[in-house]
Amino acid sequence: MTARPAASDAHDRSGDFDAGLAQAREAVVRGRYGKARAVLAAIEELAWDDAHALRRLAEYHGHMNRPVEAERCCARAVELAPDDGRARYDLAAASIALGRIDAAEAHFDRAIADNPRDWDAWANRSTLRRATADNNHVAALENALAATGSNTEARIALGHALAKELEDLGDHDRAFAALKAAADARRARLSYRVADDVDTMAAIAEAFSTERLRAAPRPTAGPGPIFVLGLPRSGTTLVDRILSSHSKVASLGEIQDFALALIAGAGQARDKADLIRRSAAMDHAALGRAYRSRIAERDPGAPFAIDKTPLNFLYIGLIALALPDARIVHVRRGAMDGCYAMYKTLFRMGYPFSYDLGDLAAYRIAYERLMAHWHEALPGRMIGIDYEALIADQEGESRRLVAACGLGWEEACLDFHSNPAPVATASAVQVRAPIHDRSVGLWRRYEAGLAPLADALGKAGIAL
Repeated sequence: MTARPAASDAHDRSGDFDAGLAQAREAVVRGRYGKARAVLAAIEELAWDDAHALRRLAEYHGHMNRPVEAERCCARAVELAPDDGRARYDLAAASIALGRIDAAEAHFDRAIADNPRDWDAWANRSTLRRATADNNHVAALENALAATGSNTEARIALGHALAKELEDLGDHDRAFAALKAAADARRARLSYRVADDVDTMAAIAEAFSTERLRAAPRPTAGPGPIFVLGLPRSGTTLVDRILSSHSKVASLGEIQDFALALIAGAGQARDKADLIRRSAAMDHAALGRAYRSRIAERDPGAPFAIDKTPLNFLYIGLIALALPDARIVHVRRGAMDGCYAMYKTLFRMGYPFSYDLGDLAAYRIAYERLMAHWHEALPGRMIGIDYEALIADQEGESRRLVAACGLGWEEACLDFHSNPAPVATASAVQVRAPIHDRSVGLWRRYEAGLAPLADALGKAGIAL
């Protein structure tokens, strides 16, 4: 039986569970993560015999990148309610973050057996292992798809899972057909205009001009935050794991603290354009202090703390102005491989541009333009890491990366796949295995299907 947590003095035991969650939510918004952790620890005992409350508590732990605590709460919820498929699914997700892949697979198997309509369980189970001729779910996925009819959620989840397993098996034509059908279904459900993101990136470059960024303080040495950023699926999690395998570095995961500190410091904005204008004129030193305060609450003992939020590339100008002690690691990946990697991923949240080839091309082109602006305005400020170079020369590129961050070399950085620290991104399974080159040039298996993307990128002068 899961051990009952010890009581904490940090929370008035007379308060009820909902009040405790409200306290924790307020603390998180304010960046007071220490208080939030204390409150959650205290109310866990109040929830210990209530499976639903434990699931809610686990969700909070998950949002705070605390999979150990989330797994404990979910395990107890499953003890109390063995037939609660949602609790079992959440337990599997926590197990993935902790590297317990066999356990996660067993939980997904049970969730699907109990409820064959748990589409998310089907989708996530297929990401856990490389499918082989002797061990795959292709027939089961095809049968489930045939039985779902017009259920859009099912077609999205099962289609992505089927495409992944068919790709593993080398059946690329059928894989792309399944993927396109699933991606089209996902895109049809989204009210998203890529032009809005393209305009936002152009407005950021205009607000943070080369002239304005000349006022950025000179970078300083010594401990500080490390931003690992770039497009999703570009290798940011791999770089994060290499760096966080160092004894002086901790990964905070994909967090929103910089954006939250920015919003709090810039004041009430009417819209995105107004926020960009306000952010350019705000007190940048105060922004830096607010951000440091927030991340210190997450891991106060780490000399170097990684913020691995890919889309922080939008804030590079602000980071340079606010945090002279920050390292900015920009992870780059070939345009076609990078876009295809996003296209085939069913993201739980965010990245709405990734389900349509036209949207992907427009977003990638705008990203390239913004990054070119940052390099012109902030020469030498970023540490560039190419995914393909890292795959081809793991040790050489890893040594260069570690040195550029101001750290001494440690052999553990080469053994990143043995790093036991939790990881809760789409690459959670891949980064627990040694480096391989199977994904380099993979897009060429799908040249016909990806031709519209290649044409759009080529016309924009972007190397494929």
